[in-house]
Amino acid sequence: MDERTLLLLGMLRIESQHGYQLNEFIEHNLGRVTDMKKPTAYALLDRLEQAGAISSRLEQEGNRPPRKVYAITEQGRQLFVRLLSETLASAEPYVIAGDVGLMFLDALPLEDALKLLEQRLQTVRAQVAEIEHVPAHHMGLGVDLVIEHQAALLRADEAWLAQLIARLQAQPAKEAKEAKEAKDAQPAQPSTTAASGA
Repeated sequence: MDERTLLLLGMLRIESQHGYQLNEFIEHNLGRVTDMKKPTAYALLDRLEQAGAISSRLEQEGNRPPRKVYAITEQGRQLFVRLLSETLASAEPYVIAGDVGLMFLDALPLEDALKLLEQRLQTVRAQVAEIEHVPAHHMGLGVDLVIEHQAALLRADEAWLAQLIARLQAQPAKEAKEAKEAKDAQPAQPSTTAASGA
């Protein structure tokens, strides 16, 4: 079980909901927190029900087909607290897919690499601007803390990318200067004509 289980239990802790409600809320409001898809959510709900962490009942509204409404059980509340404690105490390594590209940056001409890094920086800046305009949720401290944390991480990535680009832009001038200094530091070689004429 993982943070997706924690998320489902946490949402059911607030109120009983049917699967469609859970999925709609996750998809429209929690895209920055999880990438959980509907099939995964339904599979987890089934597992949680089989484990006794949640229960379900069928509910019918009008002519609509019956739907399962899920509710957290006492066992589910205990599991929620355990998972919450584990998650808050853990510090997982950050895995950023774009970092694999950085490993092979020198496979591209520097000019091309700089253009691509500029594109990445603009994307991160757009994400920073977007997250800074997310309104406060007023659903307790937690949701706003998640947004604040993600904004801090994005700003750190933005600053790092800007520094990297500046460093790479300075690289050709630095290499040329070092090559000139190395050449100037070499002792003068006697000319071959002077040596052969002596």
